[in-house]
Amino acid sequence: MQFKDVLVSPKLKEQLLNQVHEHRISHAQFFLAQPGNHAFALAVALAQYLCCEHPTDTDSCGTCPSCVQFSKLSHPDLHIYFPNCNTKTIKKDSDSILLAPEFKDFVIKNNYHITMQDWLNVLEGENKQPSINIRDCSNIINHNSMRSYMGGYKVYILWAVDRLYHSAAPKLLKTLEEPDGQSLFILISEKPDQILSTILSRTQLVKIPRLTDEELMDALKAAEPDIDDQTIHDIAVISEGNYNKALQIYQDNAEQREMIDTFDTMMTSIMAFVHQRPLEEINYAQVQTLFGVIVKQGREKQKAFVELILRMLRNLLMQNTGSANLVKVTDQESGILSKFKNLNLVHITKMTEECNKALYHINRNGNTALIFTDLYFKLAGCVK
Repeated sequence: MQFKDVLVSPKLKEQLLNQVHEHRISHAQFFLAQPGNHAFALAVALAQYLCCEHPTDTDSCGTCPSCVQFSKLSHPDLHIYFPNCNTKTIKKDSDSILLAPEFKDFVIKNNYHITMQDWLNVLEGENKQPSINIRDCSNIINHNSMRSYMGGYKVYILWAVDRLYHSAAPKLLKTLEEPDGQSLFILISEKPDQILSTILSRTQLVKIPRLTDEELMDALKAAEPDIDDQTIHDIAVISEGNYNKALQIYQDNAEQREMIDTFDTMMTSIMAFVHQRPLEEINYAQVQTLFGVIVKQGREKQKAFVELILRMLRNLLMQNTGSANLVKVTDQESGILSKFKNLNLVHITKMTEECNKALYHINRNGNTALIFTDLYFKLAGCVK
C-alpha cells in the first residue's frame, strides 16, 4: 500500500512524511480514526515507506522486494494484531497469528476499507466478543525481543485496539515505553474512551480527519465511473465522510430511498395522529406494513432505519433553528423535511432520546416489531 493509494487528507500524509524525513517519528503512535477512514491503509503505507529500499520524497517505490512483500501483507517485519476469537477451524486458544491468513485476505479483498462488523461476519462471530488477547500480547513481546529480519524497522499494527483485553494490556506497557531495537507501534481505533489511559499515555496521537464531501465525491467517481453527478453529490452529503457508508448507500440505493419513504410515511402518520385527523389520513396500517418489512430485513437494517430517523431529526433541528448551512440532505430528503417545519427544539430533543432508546433495545435483541410500534407512539407523544 502506497501513500498515493490511501484515501486520507493530503495534509496528513505530508505531516507523516515530514516526521520521517526529520527523523522524529515516534516509536508508538495512536491513529484516532473516524468511521469509514482508511486508517489501516495509512498505517501500512507508513510501514512500507519506512522499510522501502528506494523511497522517494513522497512515497515508497512500490517495486522493490520489500514493497512487493508489503503489497501482500507478508513482509517478515510487519506484525499485525487484531481482535480474534475461536472459530470453526480454530477451536481453542485463538490468536492473531493463527488467523493471519484470513485477516490478510479480508483486508486485501476490501481494499483496506475494513470495519469491525465486516470482520465479525468473516469470523462468524456476531454473538462473540473478539479481542486482542493475552496470547497476542505475549507474541508481541517475544517478537520485539528479536532482531528484525531485514535489518530495518519492525512494525506492529494493532487494529481496533479498543478491543485489547484489559487484563492483558499491562503486559505491553514496558514494551510500548521502551521497545527493543528500531520498532514502530501503530495503534488504531475509533473509540479512545475504551482504551486504558496507561496505553494511550505512551503513544503519540495522530488524528485522521473525516473526508470532505469533495474528497468523498472524487473517491466515489473513481470507484464507480458510471455513477451520475447528482447521485454522487447526494450520497456524499449524507455519508458524513464515511467511505464505507457511501459505498453501501450506493449499492443499496433503492433500499435507502425506500427507508426515506418509510420515514416520510411514518412522520406524516404521526402528525395526522397528533392532530386527530381522519383515520384514512393517519394510515396507521400502512406504517405497520412498512415496519414489518424492516423487521424482516434483520438487525443491521433495523438499526440503519433508526439511525436514518436520527439523522433526519438532526437535520430538521438545523433547518428549523436557522442553521440551514449545516443541513446535509439529498433533494428527496429536503422535500420531506419541508413538511415538518413546526417541530421545535423541545420536540426533536425528546424524539432523539426515544430513538436512542430504541437503538439500545435493538442492540440487545429486543422484539423489534414491538420496539417499532412503541417508537411510533413515543414519537407521537413527544410531538403532542
